[in-house]
Amino acid sequence: MTDGIDVDVPPSGPGCAECESAEPGGWWFHLRRCAQCGHVGCCDSSPGRHATAHWQETGHRYVQSYEPGEDWFYDYQDETLATGPELAPPHEHPADQPAPGPAGRVPPDWMAHVPR
Repeated sequence: MTDGIDVDVPPSGPGCAECESAEPGGWWFHLRRCAQCGHVGCCDSSPGRHATAHWQETGHRYVQSYEPGEDWFYDYQDETLATGPELAPPHEHPADQPAPGPAGRVPPDWMAHVPR
């Protein structure tokens, strides 16, 4: 591991860990993957904002997008986009999982629930 990034740790799962474990299950707009421990959390445009909460709880400052076709990193501490090494696969949520997702839990008026 270098500079708060562990290239060997896989993501925690295909969706936001907190949204998946909630009763009833939550939903997300986009997903972010912690580059240090692999925790997958939802972005700040999601109702739960679990990726940022993970940083605030753990101090793990780097996340990478967990969206198909995106490989950018974000540094919460410096509030900047960052570059980083290739992390352990998978590099994105399953291709058949929609955004917002997961299928079946996104309310029809989901845009009214996106934080502004």
